[in-house]
Amino acid sequence: MSFHEYRVVFLAVVGIAALLVASPAMSRLLVLHRTEFFTEFWILDSNHRAEDYPFNVTRTANYTVFLGIGNRLGHVAYYLVEVKFRNQTQNAPSSLNRTSSNLKSLLNITAFVADEGIWVYPLVFSLDYVYNEAFSRVEFLSLRLNDLLVNVTDNRVELDLERGGFLSSLFFELWIYNGATNDFTYHERFVGLWLNMTVP
Repeated sequence: MSFHEYRVVFLAVVGIAALLVASPAMSRLLVLHRTEFFTEFWILDSNHRAEDYPFNVTRTANYTVFLGIGNRLGHVAYYLVEVKFRNQTQNAPSSLNRTSSNLKSLLNITAFVADEGIWVYPLVFSLDYVYNEAFSRVEFLSLRLNDLLVNVTDNRVELDLERGGFLSSLFFELWIYNGATNDFTYHERFVGLWLNMTVP
């Protein structure tokens, strides 16, 4: 090999090494601007996974889930989670119409979440109910949400022959504080659990 060929190889190696050394420093200077701003909202099972959600529930037994919010809005956000409970015939939130349910909130949970921050909230719930054999329906007495006992005696659920159970839904709507109106507005996100009441 001639001197000129060694020189080309030497310059190529030095150039590659310079790029490798400079790339971490350059990445700090050349920060790409974020183009997507959104909020994540999820529910996980008692093991912090999206696998083993409670479904067949037993009267007064405790079940644990974890609610989570991930803030990717580019600023600190003030969130409100409304906890609601419904049977198969009552109003649910609509993803298509981007509207919340018109049912009353049983529990309100608020949280400030920093930009790029994550908030996790453990929720232990249990349902007390009776089976009315004459009408083949489950009649609810109370719903316990952590330490709060909520009266839900106006709720009942008929046997759903198609799905094979006494189904109701515990669901969570996400609201966000709007500084322009000084109030919370529906953030068009909800998660929930379908629950089947086991009867004797």
